Amino acid sequence: MLTLAVLISGGGSNLRALLEETRHPDFPARVVVVGADRDAQGLFHAEDFDIPSFAVPYSSYETREQWGEALIEQLARWNADVVVLSGLMRLLPRNVLDRFAPHIINTHPAYLPEFPGAHAVRDALAAGATETGASVIVVDGGVDSGPVLRRERVAIPAGATEAELHDAIKLVERRLLSEVLVDIATEKIRLEEYRA
Repeated sequence: MLTLAVLISGGGSNLRALLEETRHPDFPARVVVVGADRDAQGLFHAEDFDIPSFAVPYSSYETREQWGEALIEQLARWNADVVVLSGLMRLLPRNVLDRFAPHIINTHPAYLPEFPGAHAVRDALAAGATETGASVIVVDGGVDSGPVLRRERVAIPAGATEAELHDAIKLVERRLLSEVLVDIATEKIRLEEYRA
């Protein structure tokens, strides 16, 4: 059984979808802990599913590296096979990557390498694009620049708002993440092959 640590920053809607997916007895992964970089609303989802959780508030540390050390300390307790970034709105510092990469994956609401960064949905709309996408990547030291494990196009309906488009993309993100986790669990994807 593949074990997962999930890191969030906000409401955790994708986290909740993953927790519901892992309830299925034939799904080959389980979330063992949920962490956040602030007192995130999404931590309540962990509570609902009786999953342990922790917060390592970024604002409590003087440097990114100090925050990273505290995050490492929390994650190391659980020894999860994969760290899943699910709406974590912060770049991981080098010390965290050195400890856990390439076993860190992230979902992103765009067809990478198109529209990297924190405002991918807004950027796609501002560019007048007719389609965007969803991606699951291996996290590296850049901004949404790691190797793509899976991605899929999503059409942008005429007149769609940012919130409407984001909701449509999330459905695809969730499915792609589930597919990737199954492939990791069954060794169709070997994360070690992505070690820098």
